[in-house]
Amino acid sequence: MRILSIHNRYLIRGGEDESRELEERLLQEKGNQVDIYEENNNRVAEIGQIKAAIRTVWSTESYQIVQQKLTENSYNIVHVQNFFPLISPSVYYAANKQGVPVVQTLHNYRLLCANSYFFRDQKVCEDCLGKIISWPGVVHGCYRDSKAASLVVVAMQTLHRAISTWKKMVNLYIALTDFTRQKFIQAGLPAEKIVVKPNFVYPDPGMGEGNGNYALFIGRLSPEKGLDTLLATWQLLAGKIPLKIIGDGPLSHQVQEAVVKLPNVEWLGRLPIQEVYNLIGEAKFLIFPSQWYETFGRVAIEAFAKGTPVIASNLGNMSSLIESGRTGFHFRPGDPNDLAAQVEYALTHPEKLRKMRFEARSEFEAKYTAEQNYHKLMDIYKLAIASKI
Repeated sequence: MRILSIHNRYLIRGGEDESRELEERLLQEKGNQVDIYEENNNRVAEIGQIKAAIRTVWSTESYQIVQQKLTENSYNIVHVQNFFPLISPSVYYAANKQGVPVVQTLHNYRLLCANSYFFRDQKVCEDCLGKIISWPGVVHGCYRDSKAASLVVVAMQTLHRAISTWKKMVNLYIALTDFTRQKFIQAGLPAEKIVVKPNFVYPDPGMGEGNGNYALFIGRLSPEKGLDTLLATWQLLAGKIPLKIIGDGPLSHQVQEAVVKLPNVEWLGRLPIQEVYNLIGEAKFLIFPSQWYETFGRVAIEAFAKGTPVIASNLGNMSSLIESGRTGFHFRPGDPNDLAAQVEYALTHPEKLRKMRFEARSEFEAKYTAEQNYHKLMDIYKLAIASKI
C-alpha cells in the first residue's frame, strides 16, 4: 500500500509522536510506501498568532499541499495522526476531493475538549462532552489558560460539527481503547466508524530482571499526569523506596523542589529510549498516577514489555489496561495515602511481585506486539478502502 501519513508535531515530544513514528516505521519495514506530511508547533512563532488561529480552523496551505501530493501520486490511504493546530481538518476535504479514504487516529480528545484532556482544576471535567458549542472551554480558558486561544479551538470544533466534518469526511477513526471509543460515541461520532486498535512496542525490548531497588515514573511533567499525588506519596513513604522520575514539562520546577526536600527522589530529565527501557526493566514497579482519561497509556505497555508491574490510578483506560493483582495494582485517583498503601503492599509481597513480572510480560505478548498490530492496521485500511467504494 501507499500511505500518506499526516502529523502535527508537539513542542515537547510525547507518546503520540513516538507511536506514529513506530507505526510508520513498521509499515515501511513490511514493504509499504509511507510518505509524510508534517508540521511542527515551532512554526507558530514564525507565522504569528493570528495566522496560526486561522490555520487552526481551516488551513488553506495544508489543503493545497495535501491536494498536490494526492494529485501527483496514487495513494491508498490518508492517515491523519494529529492535525492540530497548524494542519487543520482541511486535509480531510483535500483527500475526499481526490477520492482517497481517510483514517484518523484519536490520540486525544481534541475533537471534544478544548484542552484535549477532559481535565480541569485538578480533576476530570466533562462539561463540554456532547455540547454543540463547547462554551465552558472558553469560559474557563481551558486551552493554554487563555480565553482567546480557547475560543479559536472551540470555533474549530463548532464549525466542523456544523458542517458534519467529523461524520462525513473521515472513513474510519482508530480509538486506542474501548473506553475512549465509548467517549467519542457518547459525543455523537458514528459508532460504526470507530474501531479499536491499541498502541504497540517495537522493537521488542525484552524482559528485564527487576533487580533495581527503585520505583519509576515516566511522563510529561504536567498537572494531569498526577505529579502532585506522586510527590505527596513519596513524602508519606519516608524513604521506603527510592523514586526515579523521567520526563520534562511545565512542572519541572516542582520536581526540582521535591528533589531538594526528598533525598530519595531523583529526577533524570529526558533520556534516550534505550536508557529508559533499561530503567523500566530494572524497576520494581512503574507508577502511573494520571488524573485524566488517558487515551491509552503507552508507558504502561512499555512496562509490560519489560515485565514490570504497574501501579496505576483506577480511572478510565487505566482501570482496564492494568489488571489489579495480576499485572499491577490500582489506587484511588489523586489519593496519596492509597497510593502509598499499594506501594507498601507491593514491597512487603516480593513473591507476588515476582509472579506479576511474568504476567505483565504475558500481557504484552498477548496484546501489544508489532506483528499483531500490523495485521490490525492493515485490516482497518482495507475496511476504510471498502467503505469508499
